[in-house]
Amino acid sequence: MKKNMISSTPINEFIKADRMQVISSDGENLGVLTKKEALRVAQEAGMDLVVLTDKDGEVIAKIMDFGKNLYAKKKKAAENKKKQKIVKVKELKLKPKIGEHDYKTKFNQAVGFLNEGNRVKVTLVFRGREASMKEERGAAMFDKIDADFVQAGLQVISETDTNTHAIWSKIYYLKPKK
Repeated sequence: MKKNMISSTPINEFIKADRMQVISSDGENLGVLTKKEALRVAQEAGMDLVVLTDKDGEVIAKIMDFGKNLYAKKKKAAENKKKQKIVKVKELKLKPKIGEHDYKTKFNQAVGFLNEGNRVKVTLVFRGREASMKEERGAAMFDKIDADFVQAGLQVISETDTNTHAIWSKIYYLKPKK
């Protein structure tokens, strides 16, 4: 059998140890065998000899169908990858003089993003002289956003609060359900 390029697991004649603890394909312990004896037993069964652990000079090998095992591992990894939920941060930029209808549209987008499981970064952008009133208007705007989330029936948590010269932003996410 060719050396497997995908896996770094030593199999068959590529095993370096001369003696090893061998486990049959049924899970039965065959005891300590030489490399030659273990390979002969594996070939009689029509399977491969695969090293499970190689710690402290004590090698444990199992007789198994390596290709089938590798396929099962890849399939399980692909299944786990499918189940992963990637959390994205969606950003909404608002200005302090935003119209009521525009605000409602942006707010509804934020609610939709939160319901999808994403985090929402709400950024208030202050231009020119607006920056001088940032503390009052920014705090009022974020208080309004917080109140609207509560009114919409969402339990949100505000994670970070970034406050620079002309920008003030907060990241919101839904409180985990217990």
